[in-house]
Amino acid sequence: MSTATIPPKQSKGETRLVYPKMGMLFIVLICCFLLWGVAADLTTPMVAGFKHIFDMSTFQASLVQLAYFGAYFLLALPAAFINERFGYKAGLLTGLGLAAIGAFAFYPASKIMTYEAFLLALFAMAAGCSILETSANPYVLALGPEETGTRRLNLAQAFNPLGTNIGVLLAATLILPKLGEPVDMASLTSEQVHTIRAGELGAVMGPYLGLATVLVIIWLVVAINKAPPIKEEFPDSAGTGARSAFRVLAKNRRYRFGVVAQFFNVAAQVCTWTYLIQYTEQAVGGSLTLGGLVLQISLIVFLISRFVMTWVIGKIRATKVLAMLAFLAILLCLFAMISPNIAGLVALVAVSFCLSLMFPTIYGVALKGLGPATKFGAAGLVMAIVGGAIMPLVQGAVLDATSPAISFIVPAVCFAVVTAFAVYDLRAAPQEGIAGGEPDTTAVAS
Repeated sequence: MSTATIPPKQSKGETRLVYPKMGMLFIVLICCFLLWGVAADLTTPMVAGFKHIFDMSTFQASLVQLAYFGAYFLLALPAAFINERFGYKAGLLTGLGLAAIGAFAFYPASKIMTYEAFLLALFAMAAGCSILETSANPYVLALGPEETGTRRLNLAQAFNPLGTNIGVLLAATLILPKLGEPVDMASLTSEQVHTIRAGELGAVMGPYLGLATVLVIIWLVVAINKAPPIKEEFPDSAGTGARSAFRVLAKNRRYRFGVVAQFFNVAAQVCTWTYLIQYTEQAVGGSLTLGGLVLQISLIVFLISRFVMTWVIGKIRATKVLAMLAFLAILLCLFAMISPNIAGLVALVAVSFCLSLMFPTIYGVALKGLGPATKFGAAGLVMAIVGGAIMPLVQGAVLDATSPAISFIVPAVCFAVVTAFAVYDLRAAPQEGIAGGEPDTTAVAS
């Protein structure tokens, strides 16, 4: 998941990818795209992990997602103000620093050995990622001619799904296999419980400390880089402030619906990937390790689909494809509900194919025509990511009351909202198409 303004379509002019002396900074920013992908999907399997370690309900374990995505909601708007006041480089350094502090906080959390301590560390790391993500995208756009802005951002965004795959791979290989078989904690002495939890929490800590170290290295490289700071995306609109931008956004019906659709899109994505492990474990009889592997396969499908859909929407209007994929995702979730077996598991993996197009398309359509209000509009779309914090709690409660299979009614409802948004846009602007001004939504990705 990420935000950026949509640059104008490429015209005859400068064709270089970045300005002179900006190459190293561009490479560093690409690393940032990868790193927040690692952070997000290293966290997703931890719902199942903490449920096991602390012997809690699925609803309680889902507070992991509330802490992570709640931070995205709370920090998106402050990030926009930081970028407006101090420039994107300051926003980048703030985000990297806060994310590193949060990741390092996993060490004391593993010694305190309470669930709340881990939630606090997660919140701090996610807060940093929120600021980082809100700052990095427009910073990438500013590193070269606007004629090549879309191509430049596409290249950077291609590394985000790679990061998500690395995150899940780290969890599947370094964390989940080290969690022992479930035991009845009530039958053990306090010393035995302490020993078991200490070992398992130590396994959780390791990958996050490694991530923190990399974040610090990137922070240092950005800090010493001599590239000039860039504050404005719209240099010709110096008189436009936050209050005026908010008025524009409040009056734009497509933007408002887009924020709602993004809320439910991110909710569906997080719900699907979070509870895929439980579906594998309980409905199919698999292990945590197998669930992590299935999630890894889902993310590979997501990555491949991203490139396929980039080609498809060059031929077909993006919102038409969005409507079809969102409706297909509804059917796949319903099938998984009534067929809690291998076929249902395959259907849930296929949902990731549908998901790949959704974030960038909703993003591009919602920001279409906002002009100088785009910076704060983009922050609003990042705030919509809070759907990934709220709806997993709902699905967790449904799962506790019913079963993993039945709980997938929640993402099915979310996909219905996305379908409604796509249909709305098609009806509101029926003449738009590839040649008629459809935004280049491939410039951004979740």
